[in-house]
Order: sequence, then structure tokens, then C-alpha cells
Amino acid sequence: MPLVIAIDGPAASGKGTIARALANHYGLPHLDTGSLYRAVALAMVRQGADPADAEQAAAFARALDLSLLEDPALRHDDTAQLASQVSAYPQVRAGLLAFQQAFAAQPGGAVLDGRDIGTVVAPKADAKLFVTASPEVRARRRTRDLLAAGQTACEADVLADILVRDHRDASRALAPLCPAPDAILLDTSDFDIGAAVRYAIELVDSRQSAARRQPGFR
Repeated sequence: MPLVIAIDGPAASGKGTIARALANHYGLPHLDTGSLYRAVALAMVRQGADPADAEQAAAFARALDLSLLEDPALRHDDTAQLASQVSAYPQVRAGLLAFQQAFAAQPGGAVLDGRDIGTVVAPKADAKLFVTASPEVRARRRTRDLLAAGQTACEADVLADILVRDHRDASRALAPLCPAPDAILLDTSDFDIGAAVRYAIELVDSRQSAARRQPGFR
């Protein structure tokens, strides 16, 4: 049977790392949906468009350049900040929705991570996780990753940026960041990545086992 896993959560919660590990464990394709919004923002900057212009952002989303998903600049912090801005535009989210839903509908299933996978993109996913951690832990992780990538980072500034992004993601009118009603909460604040991945696999396996016990399952 196909297996669709939806993983949501705020920035630097560990959801991307967990999603990639689950995809590898279950032999499924993986999509980091946040990279789509980063690609829109990066394309706009490179072509001199204004990320504050919602209509222009929507046009870039509809003409998404998939080659940008492999661009190293996608991981830069300034790209992430602009992506958080353009992702708040309903027209941008609508422009990228069909691509994400088609990815989730692959015959064997898929793993998708983002901020509205379990609520909007794949509301009927077989397993849904909401991965989170305290803002302070996430800021520490993000600072470490930026420094490791050779970028300049101050943990206090990163924490301030995370709090702004959290508020923007949770308060937007369309598809705000929130757990799906049937999502399993996974707080990684006190987990190293190995423990978090093992626990995530246990949660997905338990959800699959529960589904198999439902009347009518074949």
C-alpha cells in the first residue's frame, strides 16, 4: 500500500532531517516544500523583482524553476527570510499547491515536510508528525548550521529572526502553521538527531499498525 508521510513544524525544528531519514528508511521520495518557496524568492531576487510584490511573487511561483532546487544559495539565511515573506501570499501558496499534491500522490507514496502538509497539502496522509523544539534550541541549531556553512551568524539575532518567522507563519490568513488534528507531536528539544529519527520511525510504524487494525483494512 502507498505510504504518505506528512511532516510539519517550524524552522530549525529538525523536521527536514527527520523527513530525509524517514524517506531513506521507507524507500520513499522526499520533498522539502520549503525549498519551493525559497526557489521563488531566489528567482525574484536574481531577476530584480520585488519580493514585497505579491502579484509578481505569484507569477514566479506559477513558473517555478525547478533547477533552482539544487542551487546552494537556497540554503542561505537571507533566502530563507525572503521565502518566509513570499510564503505568506495566498497566490504563491495556490501556485505551488498542485505541484506538492502531485508529488504526494505518487503510486508508492512520499514523504513531504513543510508547514501545511498535514493540514492542506496531504490532509489524508497515512502518518502525520508535527516536529517542534523550543525557540532557543532551534536558534542554537540554526546558528551552528550557518557557521558550519561558512556564513556569519549571531545566536541572538538568529533567535529574533526565528521568533519573527514563527509569528508570521502562525498568523498568516491562509494555511497557518499549526498541527493537524490527527498529527503526532514530536518535540526534539532534548533529542539528538539519532534519537529523534528512531522515535519518528516508531511513531510512523505505530500509526501504520493502528491503521491495519481498523475494520475494513485489506
